[in-house]
Amino acid sequence: MCGFAGFINNYADLDAARVIELMGDRIKHRGPDDAQYYIDDEVALAFRRLSIIDLEGGRQPLFNEDESMVLVFNGEIYNFPELREELIARGHVFATKSDSETILHGYEEYGRGILDRLRGMFAFAIWDKNEKKLFGARDIFGIKPYYYYRENGLFLFGSEIKSFLDHPGFDKRIDRTRIADYLSYEYLPDENTLFEGVYKLMPGSYFEWTEDGFTTERYYNPTYAIDEDPSLDEWASSIEDVFSESVRAHQIADVEVGGFLSSGVDSSYVVDRVFAQGTKIRTFSVGYEEEQYSELSYAKQFSDELGVENISNKISAADFFDAMPDIQYYMDEPLPNPSENPLYFLAESAAKHVKVVLSGEGADELFGGYPNYLAEAHLGTYCKRVPRPVRRALGAVAGKLPRFKGRHFLVHGAMEPWERFSRADYVFENEDRQRFLKDPITGPTPQERSRRYFDHVEGLDAVTQLQYVDMQTWMAFDILLKADRMSMAHSLELRVPFLDKRVLELALKIPSRYRAANDESKIALRHAAARHLPERVYGKEKLGFPSPLATWLREDEYYERVKAAFTGETAHEFFVPEALVKLLDEHRSGQVSHMQKIWSFYTFIVWYEEFFGTGNRAQCRA
Repeated sequence: MCGFAGFINNYADLDAARVIELMGDRIKHRGPDDAQYYIDDEVALAFRRLSIIDLEGGRQPLFNEDESMVLVFNGEIYNFPELREELIARGHVFATKSDSETILHGYEEYGRGILDRLRGMFAFAIWDKNEKKLFGARDIFGIKPYYYYRENGLFLFGSEIKSFLDHPGFDKRIDRTRIADYLSYEYLPDENTLFEGVYKLMPGSYFEWTEDGFTTERYYNPTYAIDEDPSLDEWASSIEDVFSESVRAHQIADVEVGGFLSSGVDSSYVVDRVFAQGTKIRTFSVGYEEEQYSELSYAKQFSDELGVENISNKISAADFFDAMPDIQYYMDEPLPNPSENPLYFLAESAAKHVKVVLSGEGADELFGGYPNYLAEAHLGTYCKRVPRPVRRALGAVAGKLPRFKGRHFLVHGAMEPWERFSRADYVFENEDRQRFLKDPITGPTPQERSRRYFDHVEGLDAVTQLQYVDMQTWMAFDILLKADRMSMAHSLELRVPFLDKRVLELALKIPSRYRAANDESKIALRHAAARHLPERVYGKEKLGFPSPLATWLREDEYYERVKAAFTGETAHEFFVPEALVKLLDEHRSGQVSHMQKIWSFYTFIVWYEEFFGTGNRAQCRA
């Protein structure tokens, strides 16, 4: 686990050695144990290491036998022992015991075909000196981050955008045209970022750079192959077998592995499966000083029943707000998901004891855990029974009438799944954004931004479509992003055994009636967990990370803090301050909750001031 940065060395007067060292130093938090560099006439690479496997021998950049190829790699390959034996049998000579080297020799042997053989989380770059080609790839879920910058002949790449800040050729500019999309989604639902010229390498994708050009392609895209034959009990048995094996694989390390634990089924099932395999895992939990928002008692009770240690901490309102500049700096792009704040402190606590933790991210997307899937299940039944022309007519009539019970259902029932995609209006609906924005909104609607994902699964039931789109967007750009950044901010490796290739292959076969239906979520997964967990755990309603933020925003201290941001220089640059303050005042009155909207604006302002403000934190040092 680590971080890397690099650039194509095409600046004649550039002090490449100093620049690449500064770029690597910028992401030191990802790898405080070691720093190494590689520079030749064409490319410069920086690597920061957090030592997990082969503590003595796994240093990078890593070379093949004749040093014609060099690798930098962030992640873990869980099937590397089998790949290693396979490659040794084909004549490759290994210099280390690390998982990293299997990627390098695998690329020598199979080219881009090695990507189909890797089981794990990864982002890597391989420089082929003979071919003068740079090859980079990202894992199928997007667990590990990957960015690149292409402007004016310059090509930068790496684990975090902030490493680009120290290259003098990087032109740091915000893409104002996408702020409206950020307000709707919390993130940008495509390859773009809020930095002009900076792009995400999409999950399950690779790129190739040569002097002749740059190309990127997708090498993996989940494909549902529903199997209607197995019973619910049979699906539960399959989940138990495959997930238990994944948990075993995800424990591979030369250091202690701990676990995050909340009150829900996902993290509890992870910890239970570790314990069932004979490992006494230390668990870590976080809560608030306000007990009604805290899940610590549930986590402690479950840990006590298993007989494992639980280490917990509580955060205050002051902790929550004071950490925002650091959190948004580590995030690279603004993310107004309040759950990242407790996650930041949870990772900080765990990092004092372990270097690796297992966590439950991905279970909701794979197995059907979100409330909006249940809403789609009801709409799906309606859409099957009522012909489209009738639904369209009923929706058109209902849309013109005053609000009544069932109006929302009829209006949405007249739409296609992509048109009613709730994530596209997660914070602001399309028509509600302009009154807050200084610039006019241009470009497609939020729903149109997501339509390409729905087109890939057109014809499948609505629940399945929504799960697929969530995997491509919400999971990759929100859930996994904050999991990586908040853990790596404290040099802690976070592993997600639900997001395993074999677990995914199984989940893609389960009928939606065993995922989300009849007001039940994660049906098959809960059925599997029920064999080992108490009912209060396996049957617990999803809470996420509930927070007292809505209440804090009504308190004088934090109301004034946010109001100062809403009337400051950044707010005047991008927004309509009067509209922001009105939103804040309406929330403070207690008659309405605007918490998520307020937090979206406040988060953006904090982020902008970190990266574009007058301080030295995000300035180029070269």
